[in-house]
Amino acid sequence: MSQAKSYTHPDVLTTGVVEGWADPIADPALIDWAPRQARAAIPFQVVDGRPVNPCQQTGIRYGRNELGHWGEALAADAVVVGITAGGRWLAMVERTDGHGWALPGGHVDPGEDPAAAAVRELQEETGLTLPAGTVWETLPARYVPDPRASDEAWMVTVPSRATFHASELPTLTGADDAKRAMWLPAASYPELLRAVETTFHGTVFPAHRAMLAELLEG
Repeated sequence: MSQAKSYTHPDVLTTGVVEGWADPIADPALIDWAPRQARAAIPFQVVDGRPVNPCQQTGIRYGRNELGHWGEALAADAVVVGITAGGRWLAMVERTDGHGWALPGGHVDPGEDPAAAAVRELQEETGLTLPAGTVWETLPARYVPDPRASDEAWMVTVPSRATFHASELPTLTGADDAKRAMWLPAASYPELLRAVETTFHGTVFPAHRAMLAELLEG
């Protein structure tokens, strides 16, 4: 019988703790899990002091893989669609960590509203601030199959969507966690994939593939 895989990236225990994006507690059994379970967007169990991914078996049974937290981490993503005479366009960023092209987004700060976090991350990663009065639709929280996750550390996101019409799309500038930011053609999910592959020889962030396919084809 093969042994269950255990892995936590070295940066989690060093850089992550120093910079504040990783739990400093190495043993999850020492965590008070009740508050984390109470605020979780997707309920999860704790068995023998260890959190259990409620949606996926990742192949890494113990440890945090590349994520800093134990259990659920809540993110917010901005789904911003621009409509011009030339078609439908989606604001996307190329991640600095090498995981491909993704929606602008990031962690929700403690006590922060996920919709506000999506707007904040959009501005931080692309420089884009939509006009006052723009209608944002906050979608239900959903599990995302982040390649950095494990069975004990995973991501849940709350997407917020906004659509606007313009004769010309505003300029995007990649910053913060974004290597660059671009408007990509998105009349359909296959068109978005072709743009990423042919223009940038890149891929779409695995955690966002199913979500983008559903939102663009729905």
